[in-house]
Amino acid sequence: MDTRTTLLAVAAAVVLAGAVGIVAVPDAVDDPRAETDRPGQIELADVVVAPGEIRGETATLDLLVDLRHRGSTVENVTVRHRAIDADSGLLVDETVVDVGDVDRDGETTVNGSLDVEREGGYRLETVVYANGERRSERTTRIAGVSALTPSYADSAVGFADGNVWPTVAVSVAETTEETATLSVSVSVTNRGDDASEEIDLRLLLRQADSNVIADEATETVGSVRPGRTDTVTTTLEAPDGYNYYVDAALFDDDVLIDETQGVANLDPQERITANETVRDVSFEIEDFNQDGGDDALEDERGDDASDRNRGTDDSTPGFGPLVALAGLLAAALLARRAS
Repeated sequence: MDTRTTLLAVAAAVVLAGAVGIVAVPDAVDDPRAETDRPGQIELADVVVAPGEIRGETATLDLLVDLRHRGSTVENVTVRHRAIDADSGLLVDETVVDVGDVDRDGETTVNGSLDVEREGGYRLETVVYANGERRSERTTRIAGVSALTPSYADSAVGFADGNVWPTVAVSVAETTEETATLSVSVSVTNRGDDASEEIDLRLLLRQADSNVIADEATETVGSVRPGRTDTVTTTLEAPDGYNYYVDAALFDDDVLIDETQGVANLDPQERITANETVRDVSFEIEDFNQDGGDDALEDERGDDASDRNRGTDDSTPGFGPLVALAGLLAAALLARRAS
């Protein structure tokens, strides 16, 4: 047998073995189109919560949902979001997103949102439905919504907060017999990535004891470069010999965005400090007992009072020795007359 005949025989054997394998295992070769005949599956792959628009009393929470799909087309898909108060368990807000038919394998992003009040915490429930049938669900818990800054007060510009360099520096520029002119320098920092726009700096000079406004001023804070600190200086005038608080505030289109305080001590006999803390002390009746009161009173009187108390204890009870002597003389006179 020559080489050509041998090769043909081997090839025929291989073909025959393959045919026998296909007959023995009928599912060995599948039609790729059969994959689309599997029932469609859809489920939640991920849920991300991000802050949306933050207002004065309420906040919008954006929910970014990733849906994972496999198999044939899943019809009439909807995603329902609910915000439930963490303390009361009451429903705060609900929204339903209509996704429609999903036929593409892989993940699809669906966006939704909920409006909640800017206080307390919430439980966010996300459920996926297909033709009204619940397919997948997930719960996300959030807290500290009140810490989110409202959009109208969101500004990268604020007062500098240094350990040594004063935010509000006050010096005496000029004095007369009755008044003092103060030079006030305020440090403002831009903590953002872009140069800031112009904002207003408002100052109030407030007498410490009466809270009467002695003077006020408004200055414009120009554009501050990112990461830089600028100093704005102005003058205030007030009667000399008193102590004052220097209240400083930054306003952007009449919206208060930051505030701080300094002091001006012009009274040589008394000094005040900025940002004083007033602590309430509760009264308890157990703090004052009868024994403690007597002991304290005895200590305050001193040794002289103690001697007087001992003298009183040794004396004759009643009106005293003079009255007793008068009584004896009267009795002697009566006895003499009787005899």
